[in-house]
Amino acid sequence: MNITARPATPADVETLSGLYRLLEAEQAALRAMWPLADGVNEPIASSLAGILEDGDSMLLMGCLDEVPLGFLWARIEPLLSQAQGRRVGVVRLVFTEMEARGVGIGSTMLESAMIELSGRGVDLFDARVSPGHRNAKNFFEAHGFSARLIVMHHDPAR
Repeated sequence: MNITARPATPADVETLSGLYRLLEAEQAALRAMWPLADGVNEPIASSLAGILEDGDSMLLMGCLDEVPLGFLWARIEPLLSQAQGRRVGVVRLVFTEMEARGVGIGSTMLESAMIELSGRGVDLFDARVSPGHRNAKNFFEAHGFSARLIVMHHDPAR
């Protein structure tokens, strides 16, 4: 069993779109607001292609024996001016197909992303996790992450 993480390419956009739709369905079941605020803009393929072109972003494919079963999108974002130029690497999305979880694909992608971002001068990392997604929270905590911000939301229609 060979687990790898590699940079996504334009040839991967169709596969990425399919994986994204699986992530979207999983997240929407937890929080109806997720596809409206926390995913990527429609059309998905165009947004993913744009991420590939964004010099501050990285998209990785997580593969098992060269078969893509997951992806990770991380983005370098500025901090406030008082941070004196320091930036944070934000894991915006990470997903592994349900049947492939627990074998190390997510860990391999996360570790690869953090190494790459560190090479770009990033020494702080955030990850976005939906409330109630205990497995994602546990995954990031196992890699040394801890909560630093909780976003509260109110929808008067609910």
